Amino acid sequence: MSEPDFRHEEAAPASPVAGVDEAGRGPWAGPVVAAAVILDPARIPPGLNDSKKLSAPRREALLSALRETAEIGLGVASVEEIDRLNILRAADLAMRRALAALPRPAGFALIDGNRTPPGLPCPAAALVKGDARALSVAAASIVAKVERDRIMAALAALHPGYGWERNAGYGVPAHLAALRAQGVTPHHRRSFRPILNILCEENLRDH
Repeated sequence: MSEPDFRHEEAAPASPVAGVDEAGRGPWAGPVVAAAVILDPARIPPGLNDSKKLSAPRREALLSALRETAEIGLGVASVEEIDRLNILRAADLAMRRALAALPRPAGFALIDGNRTPPGLPCPAAALVKGDARALSVAAASIVAKVERDRIMAALAALHPGYGWERNAGYGVPAHLAALRAQGVTPHHRRSFRPILNILCEENLRDH
């Protein structure tokens, strides 16, 4: 597949164009984090791509470059909001917050995925696999991923044993084993079935 380019931004009906993506829809623990990025066409850091295709050190280096050259807005939806709203609506909320946090309003947004969240502060279009197709969405995927990984590493220091500094809260076998051994933390998503099942088991044991 070809590298992401700037064609979608150039074809947008208004400017500036913000690429928007989120990280953390699937994990069992931690918040969902979204980023909105407006690139300066004259100062696009080389090597931007879908964050999943980049090593952690490369993502960190690109985030530093983006902080120097681009406009960035960050939005977070908490575990409480995920459990109250559901993960899809919480991700939508994080994206709205990311766009609202930009230093200047976006004229148009390119949203990674197959739908645009309701209530965005500007017109938008959904772009399937946008993080591999549009440079500003690739940039947003990198910012969201690095910022969320940092949050999970900080939470791992408070709750050792779950491996969040390595698994970012995803449901890997070591995380499940730690849940069974140590129980559910305040940072686990209680609306997610694996966590709910463990809470039900704990409840049965306690009675």
